[in-house]
Amino acid sequence: MNDCLFCKIRDGIIPSEKLYEDDLMFIIKDIAPLARLHYLAIPKIHYKLLKDMTEQDALNLGKCFSKIAELADTLGLSNGFRIVINQGEDGAQAIYHLHIHILGGEKLSNKSVFEKT
Repeated sequence: MNDCLFCKIRDGIIPSEKLYEDDLMFIIKDIAPLARLHYLAIPKIHYKLLKDMTEQDALNLGKCFSKIAELADTLGLSNGFRIVINQGEDGAQAIYHLHIHILGGEKLSNKSVFEKT
């Protein structure tokens, strides 16, 4: 994907501080945080939506979730966190490379952090 922001970050074309990286994903800070701590876990394989995943992609995404849980303390999320995946235009997906928002570092309300505008 030549025009994909996250693929360019993955490939080092656009510099970004990677807080974590392995063969399946990398984690960066969100540039427009909606909580005191707001990270993005980005799978290295490009697919736009959950429905675009292969069976192997789905297994790898499960491994990404496990790694996020394992890294929670390191990321400052020991008291809990919220995970959000936006899907499609109505789901407020801004970048069409599947990514996982990880929010925390403070007491989050039950109200959605992604307010309808």
